[in-house]
Amino acid sequence: MDNENRETGLTAGDFAEANEPFGLFADWMADAEASEVNDPNAMALATVDEDGLPNVRMVLLKAADPRGFVFYTNFESAKGRELLGAKKAALVFHWKSLRRQVRVRGIVEQVAEAEADAYFDERPRASRIGAWASQQSRPLESRFALEKAVATYAAKYAVGHVPRPPHWSGFRIVPVEIEFWHDRPFRLHDRIVFRRDHAAGDWMRSRLYP
Repeated sequence: MDNENRETGLTAGDFAEANEPFGLFADWMADAEASEVNDPNAMALATVDEDGLPNVRMVLLKAADPRGFVFYTNFESAKGRELLGAKKAALVFHWKSLRRQVRVRGIVEQVAEAEADAYFDERPRASRIGAWASQQSRPLESRFALEKAVATYAAKYAVGHVPRPPHWSGFRIVPVEIEFWHDRPFRLHDRIVFRRDHAAGDWMRSRLYP
């Protein structure tokens, strides 16, 4: 996208060329990586608990392609349990410097074991130790208890490979709806939404009133 589009919104040509959402998302993410000060891959992840009560938190996108949007977490955490229970979730990316956001709704699936292993091995060693030490989302009696757990696993894996914990892996949100929003003057925003009936379906594109 050029600077004019960033300031005034998407052109008709942009919409005409966007026959599927992932190419457009890749363009917007590249713009965000060039303009956002911190964490252009940050996204709000919304889930629901067993009572249907919504929950939302910020996580980091680690991969995005036509298969979906991938992030990693502890499966025994609150979000892990909710994702495994409902099998549905929503995401929001908000790039303030660009006055853009992307909303995603879709079906939850686990990434392949090999995919999770490959990503885990790329993480800093201290982060891999932390994945073993943290009982994510559960009560913590003191900071010392966490530091003690970190020290215990650091000693256990003092040398050699740090394996991925069995309770730590990745989720992929396979989208059935992706909406692109761009700020325009007087709140006459540009909105384009792609929808499909199921994860393998064809995308249908339409504009929305702001």
